[in-house]
Amino acid sequence: MRSDSTEPDTVARNVAVRSMRALAGIGALACGVAVGIGAYAMHAALAAQNHERLVIAALFLFAHGLALAALAPRTTLRLRQAGLCVLMVGTILFSGNLILAALLGIAPALAPFGGSLLMLGWLLVAIGFLFG
Repeated sequence: MRSDSTEPDTVARNVAVRSMRALAGIGALACGVAVGIGAYAMHAALAAQNHERLVIAALFLFAHGLALAALAPRTTLRLRQAGLCVLMVGTILFSGNLILAALLGIAPALAPFGGSLLMLGWLLVAIGFLFG
């Protein structure tokens, strides 16, 4: 007979808990990076458009990082977990693309896709809370 810690349901639950903890850690890290990006935006001599891109990237990175750090540890419903994962990917694409556009001069072509993922992620989280 197997012990409780190796039962398939227990193993799956442990993996989900570790995944959500990792997501919370990524969210906290995003907040820290956002502070650095915001400080750089405020103190570096940048063109106005690049300054604006960095400020917006920092704002979105901090807000969504905070949401991940706060919501992920308490999320057990798979729909909400999926929504938070989509939020993480959307945040990386949106903020990351704006940061690269400001610092390297590339076109922010992925930012709209990242923004769409952010909206989808919040929709999934909301559905999970309202109907889960």
